[in-house]
Amino acid sequence: MSRNGKRLRLGAVILLLAAVAVVALVLSRRPPEVQVLTVRPETTELVLAVVGRVRPLNLVEVRSPNPGQVIELLADDGDQVVEGQPLALIRAAVEEAQTEADAARVRATQAEAAEARLAYQRTETLARQGFAAQAALDQARARLRSAEAAVAAAQATARASAARSREYVVRAPMAGVILVRPIDSGQVVTPTTTLFELGSLEGVEILAEVDEAYADALRPGMEARAAASGAEARFAAVVSEVSPKVDSSTGGRQVKVRPQSGADLAPGRSVDVTIVVEVRQGALVIPRQAVVDATTSPKAYILDAEDVVVARDVVIARWPSQGAIIEQGLSVGDRLVLNPAALRPGDTVRPVSPPDVG
Repeated sequence: MSRNGKRLRLGAVILLLAAVAVVALVLSRRPPEVQVLTVRPETTELVLAVVGRVRPLNLVEVRSPNPGQVIELLADDGDQVVEGQPLALIRAAVEEAQTEADAARVRATQAEAAEARLAYQRTETLARQGFAAQAALDQARARLRSAEAAVAAAQATARASAARSREYVVRAPMAGVILVRPIDSGQVVTPTTTLFELGSLEGVEILAEVDEAYADALRPGMEARAAASGAEARFAAVVSEVSPKVDSSTGGRQVKVRPQSGADLAPGRSVDVTIVVEVRQGALVIPRQAVVDATTSPKAYILDAEDVVVARDVVIARWPSQGAIIEQGLSVGDRLVLNPAALRPGDTVRPVSPPDVG
């Protein structure tokens, strides 16, 4: 190859390298691409998510009104019982003996009253025939009345003794199902010992504790969505009661939620509940990752007409939600930077739509 040919080839290589360098320089100075979303109004829900526990609508702890030893248990966990059904027997030897003694006293006073009645009748007959004085008749009448009063008193005492003895037969205060039987036969119990936990059969409710900061916004009748923990099937529910009392140890208030459909929930089951506190029309909701300094001085980055990043102070609704509900600082049509972490106000960028936006 001639010397001129070598010079031409070298010149071509130099021109190519220069072109590459120019392209690289242009590309290096090209504004970075950022994903931008146009702010639009939408309907959104202010919701409160809590975890509750299922319990029967009525839950009764059955106790014995008297202390004693359990001599027989007549029901166990899972048994359905009717109102008044015997559940347990408590030893009551002294009370049974007292009942027998009072019954015997009734029979004795009745015999004395029968004898006094016969004596009165005989005296009355003799008085009509003139063989008995009026004083004797009055005395017989007084003894009869005293004997009849003694019978009435003995019968009242016997009824009281029988009632006390019946208290040692523990009965179901309502129809329901035995949820827990924490005692065993032979155990000595007191009036404060729970013998059974009895749940009603007519339905269940969900009991949850809500932080006092959010519980003030809850009202009976609010709609809710619920699902047993770990299950996908959801069912409709409604807030039935909000406790007026705040637990000083936890700072929470008890909230009761009642399923609106026939949800098959066992007592004690944990349930995820989402309470719809408010439905807002025309709200401005942005992804939380688009908020800068969310805990101190929240801001959002938007683009001006020249695609320059501008910081806007925003006010976020103080309510737990997946997206940030903007109450002040943004307007409909603003172009919001979705990932502002690597940017600063004043940067020029090239806006692109997010992958899920057409």
